[in-house]
Amino acid sequence: MATNQPKPDDRSDNVEKLQNMVHNTIENMEKAEESMAYTSDETQIEQINEKNDRRRDSLEAMRNEIKDEAAYQKKQ
Repeated sequence: MATNQPKPDDRSDNVEKLQNMVHNTIENMEKAEESMAYTSDETQIEQINEKNDRRRDSLEAMRNEIKDEAAYQKKQ
């Protein structure tokens, strides 16, 4: 009977992946803000602002995770 062994935890490229995620999130925020210039729909503007607020929260969490991952890699 074969047992499924979990894959080893490979954290070697986590910082790079997280940095890409931060970059992509910032780009999405900028595109969303640019799109607000082309709408006068207050509901849509409010939705964009709310989504960008959530993106800012995500950015903070990702940046904290980058610090944690960098510290982990430094210890290795």
